[in-house]
Amino acid sequence: MHDTHEREDHAYRLIQLAEGFGPARAVQLTAELGVADLLAGGPRGVADLAAAVPANSDALYRLLRTLASIEVFVEVEPGWFGLAPMGERLRADHPQSLRSWVIFQGLLNTIYANAADSIRTGDATTANVFGEPLFQHLRNHPEHRALFNAAMAEQSRVTGEALAGYYDFSRARQIVDVGGGAGTFLSAVLRANPELTAVIYDQPYLADDAERQVTAAGLADRCAFMAGDFLETVPAGADLYLMKGILHNWSDEHARAILANCRRAMDAHGRLLLVDWVVPTGNAPHPSKFLDLAMLFVYGGRERTEAEHAWLLAEAGLRLARVVGPPSMLNVLEVVPV
Repeated sequence: MHDTHEREDHAYRLIQLAEGFGPARAVQLTAELGVADLLAGGPRGVADLAAAVPANSDALYRLLRTLASIEVFVEVEPGWFGLAPMGERLRADHPQSLRSWVIFQGLLNTIYANAADSIRTGDATTANVFGEPLFQHLRNHPEHRALFNAAMAEQSRVTGEALAGYYDFSRARQIVDVGGGAGTFLSAVLRANPELTAVIYDQPYLADDAERQVTAAGLADRCAFMAGDFLETVPAGADLYLMKGILHNWSDEHARAILANCRRAMDAHGRLLLVDWVVPTGNAPHPSKFLDLAMLFVYGGRERTEAEHAWLLAEAGLRLARVVGPPSMLNVLEVVPV
């Protein structure tokens, strides 16, 4: 009898795994339709919501009923829905909104659907789907670039606040955020450390977004934007360099080049902080392991173990001094020159 129950459990777990796209797509659809924004003032009837979206009333009810079962919405009475605490973050105007992040995941669905190409070749699937690598696609498609930048800013706000709380920046005076995007992540660090000044270093097309972000955060007097390409060079003169979620976008070859450029910019007392996942060894579940597949499919990059990070750093004349942060979250890898 025990063996029968175990076999059934394995079967149901496998079915759940295979159907995992369902919850993801349901959340993405509500973000795309803007349902959470319609509920900002409180619960509404599904017929009213359907007229506002617009959508088929029965289909929308079935979508919201499903998401109420996983604590995104709440069916407060038959046919009436409100926002659960998690669903609040699907509102565009929520201070911790993740709406753009969720919609961006939906944009990647076609890539995931064709990801067998990546397993066969070891390369990103994006070029086969979009006709060009992701970053080139973003340069050529402003609407997707705007969505990508907004999504990264939302994710960076969450991780920036966490990093500011568990890494001690007191020894630093000037930071260069290499590949810093619009500066959302760096803004969280600067708010928590009023003695710091900083430079956001990234592609020229991000200059306006960075200026708006830094100004809105009240940091324009402490933070400037510098345009450049970290695959070619990194500006010298800072005592602390920061890269959040950069190396995992790139192959080992490109990652070595980026790190070597950082090393050339650093003096003997400089430090580099890599804010990235560290993949644990063994069979234990960990968010980084699925994210590693996403990096392969979308960017042609990878998440790395501590040993793989150490090897890349050594190739660039750098040394991993320590890893900071809880093992279930993004880590801070503190790096120093050899």
